[in-house]
Amino acid sequence: MFFSGDPSNRKRVDLGGRSSKERDRKKLLEEAKLERSKRSWMRQQNSAALIIQKCFRGRKVVKAERGNLREQFYTTYGKHCERVDRQCFGPDSDFLRDLLYFLSPQNVSDFSTLVEACRLLSQFAKDSGDILNLFGGPDYSSKHALVDYRVKKLAYACIQAVHHNRYQLKDQLLSTSLDSSTSTIILLKAVTLLIDPKLPWSCKIISYLLQQNIYKIFREIVITGKESLNSEGSVGKASLMERVFALVIAHTGQGHCVCRDIDLQWSFASQILTIPFLWQIFPYLKEIYVLRGLCQHYLNKMATCTNNYEKVLPIDISAEFPGYACLLGNLLEAVGVALTRPACSYDMAVDFATVATLLLEVLPPIQTSNTGSREENSVLGDDDMITDDEPAVVPLSKELEKQISNAIDPRFLLQLTNVLFGVSSLDADSCKDKSSDNEAAAVAAACSFLHVTFTILPLERIMTVLAYRTELVSVLWNFMKQCHEKQNWSSLSAVSPYLPSDAFGWLLPLAVFCPVYKHMLMIVDNEEFYEQEKPLSLNDIRLLIVILRQALWQILWLNPVAPMKFTTNTLSLKKHRVEFVQYRVSVVASELLSQLQDWNNRRQFAHPSDFHADGVNDHFISQAMIENTRAYDILKQAPFLVPFTSRVKLFTSQLSAIKERPGSHSLFNRSSFKIRRDHILEDAFNQLSTLPEEDLRGVIRVTFVNEFGVEEAGIDGGGIFKDFMENITRAAFDMQYGLFKETIDHLLYPNPGSGMIHEQHLQFFHFLGIILGKAMFEGILVDIPFATFFLSKLKQKHNYLNDLPSLDPELYRHLIFLKRYEGDLSELELYFVIVNNEFGEQTAEELIPGGKNIRVVNDNVITFIHLVANHRLNTQIRQQSSHFLRGFQQLIQKDWIDMFNEHELQLLISGSVDGIDVDDLRSNTNYAGGYHREHYVIDMFWEILKNLSLENQRKFLKFVTGCSRGPLLGFKYLEPLFCIQRAAGSASEEALDRLPTSATCMNLLKLPPYRSKEHMEQKLLYAINAEAGFDLS
Repeated sequence: MFFSGDPSNRKRVDLGGRSSKERDRKKLLEEAKLERSKRSWMRQQNSAALIIQKCFRGRKVVKAERGNLREQFYTTYGKHCERVDRQCFGPDSDFLRDLLYFLSPQNVSDFSTLVEACRLLSQFAKDSGDILNLFGGPDYSSKHALVDYRVKKLAYACIQAVHHNRYQLKDQLLSTSLDSSTSTIILLKAVTLLIDPKLPWSCKIISYLLQQNIYKIFREIVITGKESLNSEGSVGKASLMERVFALVIAHTGQGHCVCRDIDLQWSFASQILTIPFLWQIFPYLKEIYVLRGLCQHYLNKMATCTNNYEKVLPIDISAEFPGYACLLGNLLEAVGVALTRPACSYDMAVDFATVATLLLEVLPPIQTSNTGSREENSVLGDDDMITDDEPAVVPLSKELEKQISNAIDPRFLLQLTNVLFGVSSLDADSCKDKSSDNEAAAVAAACSFLHVTFTILPLERIMTVLAYRTELVSVLWNFMKQCHEKQNWSSLSAVSPYLPSDAFGWLLPLAVFCPVYKHMLMIVDNEEFYEQEKPLSLNDIRLLIVILRQALWQILWLNPVAPMKFTTNTLSLKKHRVEFVQYRVSVVASELLSQLQDWNNRRQFAHPSDFHADGVNDHFISQAMIENTRAYDILKQAPFLVPFTSRVKLFTSQLSAIKERPGSHSLFNRSSFKIRRDHILEDAFNQLSTLPEEDLRGVIRVTFVNEFGVEEAGIDGGGIFKDFMENITRAAFDMQYGLFKETIDHLLYPNPGSGMIHEQHLQFFHFLGIILGKAMFEGILVDIPFATFFLSKLKQKHNYLNDLPSLDPELYRHLIFLKRYEGDLSELELYFVIVNNEFGEQTAEELIPGGKNIRVVNDNVITFIHLVANHRLNTQIRQQSSHFLRGFQQLIQKDWIDMFNEHELQLLISGSVDGIDVDDLRSNTNYAGGYHREHYVIDMFWEILKNLSLENQRKFLKFVTGCSRGPLLGFKYLEPLFCIQRAAGSASEEALDRLPTSATCMNLLKLPPYRSKEHMEQKLLYAINAEAGFDLS
């Protein structure tokens, strides 16, 4: 047969190798399976329909039966219970059985009947005073099951009736009125009668109500009633709802109570304590909650599941009133009362700290904390940000914020820490081999709570009380000291619910200890710190330095966290809890160690190398020179970990990099100036002030004009400029010019009254900042001894009380006298006013607004002392310092000098006050013109130089280099190296009569070959003391 063109008859071939029979079998099995599924689904549908029909028919029958029974009830007892007597409540009557069977809270008629029944119940109870006999008859024991069943159903029915009709009854729900005619009062009064704890069925009734999630019902009733609550006339009265709560919450399964414990999700803590401002609605309930030990019971329950609080708390009332924040506010107020009790439990304090920590942690930022100073407040910077995209957080209600922040007041923290640490018996004389669990639990709980508190709330109100009215510093120190000496930090990690067990045990103690002790050091005076050794001994401080140094090195270099930024977005803080604590410790430990280094600079009690990390090596230093490396970040945050000489090398390398960067030679123009020696400050001010920043960093050539108007000999190759820098700094910082004053130790600081002398005094301070910056930029040391409190302004730091002795020791003594005064300070008639005395003019200035009317008393004397110190050390010189700093930072970046403390900064400016190391200079000297190291003239020269006085040695150094001080790191770093060149080719008498000359730009001494030591010394002293400018060069 020929192909017809129809492919349908073509035999199909399965390329998979399967036969058609196999394919058909598989298809048949799939179809059979589908049919079975359809039949099963139909059976389920039919079964469900039968159940629905059965349920509907049953409900229909029940509804009809209830309707019939309701009609019979009305016929028997009357629609308004007209024919009800005492016997109707007894076990032999069907009154309660019928009523409870057909009762529907939504039915208006049923509601009225129930109200009337409860009114009669109250009346009969009032007449006889015997509820047990009214319900149980003469023989309650034989019929207790029936009686208990009816009573619990009646109590629940009353509560349900109020709940279902709460919107219609909202004005009555929380009423404190004694009017017994309202429906709510009648129903709730019946409930109080039925659950009276004196009745034998009390626990059974409450257990049943708890099984029905009665607190959830109460919550909805209270929230509805709260909306229309009128506080007028409620003072001194308790609502019936409050009385019901008081009876129900006492059933916790403890003591004689046999009620079963219920899930925390449906408990009083979750459902009721999350109502906003609960204690304002029920003030007497708070007393009951605290005094009966209920606070401790519920705190203990919450402490067991705080990590799952989202699952146990009800839906928030609104975004501004989240349940956890309302719970925290109510807990704080209740615990505040509990802490005032002498018998307050240590266990309760630990449980509270555990619960409050995790509730505080998820709070959005407290808006009022923005008023706190950045320096005193949390460690979060202005530009900090979270690493994850977190949802926007709705801020709390202002009233709720106020409730929380007001509750955590100094008195609260004082009582909490006293309870935690008083019971745990932490003391310095403890000789236990291992920190007890109580000690570790107390420290873990307190530190977790305070760490989160420091992050969320403003610190200005609470830090002082923690530092001075609690034993927090000494307790934490003794605990840390024990753990460090016994290497037992794991004891804290094991009991801390806040951090995982593998976290460093010292993280939490340091996160709290460092800011509190740092705050304490701001107020401690020198005698207390050095002589009395309070609050820590100097030996303890030396050990503390070791602990802080090791901790910082551990978390910054050995085990750093992934780079991230944080804000007080608490969702982020909770997600990165360990990282944030570690970050916080790195900040506060750095600040404290820096502060201890300042104390050590005032009066040394530890070797400077004690602040250096053990792991700093050449690799670290090389990494620190590269931006955005870990070593570079450590150098910025904790520079004291790196030896001073290494930091100076880094500083000079940064300056060199700026000078040698590509295009610098075209950018830095050469500027030339003629300066009159007798008008050096005015000429320099007029000419240098006009230079832009680029030219200031460039080469500046100076030509001096002497007093006769003649230009001095010499070409400025750098040496004349060095001489210019020394002379202008000596003139500008001279006290007679009026811009600066001297302390009693002859240290310079800006004259607060400079404006009364110079009209352009602020411009002059800006100019002097440029001069000092230029000297540091060029590596020229200038002999200007600045006061430490002024140098701190170059670092943009704040000065405190302990810096005052260097400025005004007499004022400091007077302030310390006030601090230690044991009498009544109000008798001294001091006010918050300070008198300024500049050039004989006295002016009074208020330290705070209205200070002239605020008397200094014992409670505010510390504030007064610090305001006075702040005025003298910061306020009076603020304008001068800020203009000086502005000029200084035109050449020297803030990051560059942040590597150094004030003492080290003075060394950068002026070099060491020690004598010149002649041996170091000799070992780093070159020779030319026929001189060599062993030449007899050279031997005489070094012997003469070594025997010169320190003053003459400095004059010599200035003569040959243009600067009276050598390089900070030694003469090895003098550029170019010092060189001695033979000045005369022959040893003729005429040649030997010449004076030594120099070329300061080349650090070159031209020395004739004198034959005797006496002759050389005479000529050398004459040359260096001639003060002939560069005419001898």
